Amino acid sequence: MPSAERAPDAAAVWDIATPSRPGRLPGVAMAGFRARTAGPVDLSVVPYPAVTVAVDLGDGSLAVADTSGRRQAGSVVVGLGPSGVRGRGRAVECLQVRLSPLVAHAVLGAPSQPAGTVLSLEDLWGRDGARTGERLREAGSWEERFALAEATLARRLDEDRAADPEVALVWRRLVASRGLARVESLAAEAGWSRKRLWSRFRAQIGLGPKRAARLIRFDHAVHRLAAGHGAALVAAECGYVDQSHLHRDVRAFAGVTPGAVADAPWLAVDDVAWAAPAYLSVA
Repeated sequence: MPSAERAPDAAAVWDIATPSRPGRLPGVAMAGFRARTAGPVDLSVVPYPAVTVAVDLGDGSLAVADTSGRRQAGSVVVGLGPSGVRGRGRAVECLQVRLSPLVAHAVLGAPSQPAGTVLSLEDLWGRDGARTGERLREAGSWEERFALAEATLARRLDEDRAADPEVALVWRRLVASRGLARVESLAAEAGWSRKRLWSRFRAQIGLGPKRAARLIRFDHAVHRLAAGHGAALVAAECGYVDQSHLHRDVRAFAGVTPGAVADAPWLAVDDVAWAAPAYLSVA
């Protein structure tokens, strides 16, 4: 995780609220953000191995654009591991929920959307999506908002849409190995053919298993970079062939160099808002 030295910079820009108690839903994490300035905010979203739901609680100016440039406002869902996604607005106040893709598949009511896409929550939940946003904006405190969001997710959780046990097994193995487990070996452990694993995993997670493994490894690497570790050391510790390999992966996912991604403003708040990556997996 980013080092403590970065927290004051993040706190200077954002007031960050986190739940006072652990959530009851495994694979879910939440945080609230309020900009300390009424000026414009323009952030490039660093890809995460989680599906993100962001609810605009401010004046409606917050918009999230996907890789095609299409903009969505209000309550939005960002697919697993986005690249090229940006958030823009003024006087930003929002609730952000990170969901393990295993949970997202059962909660959102549709197959996991491809990486880099942004959908309105109303596209997935219909009128219930709009009502959820309204209730969260009307809530009197962050704790009330966290409780409302958790209750809504629990109500929308449909066990009939749960990911296949084999898909869940492979995802958990990838997370536990920080993306270094051999996917072919995991297919054999799951008892599936390579073709079947690729098809079901992509349908339920939103990425193929090898791309998901790269994303998980990238996430670990960029947090090490943000903590102040050198690129050569990070490449060696995170399983890259060499520093050039790390550079290519960071470019592919974030569109910038390892040095630039280490200073990404949104990445700098992670150690404040997301103290433990509970959203990555489920028990």
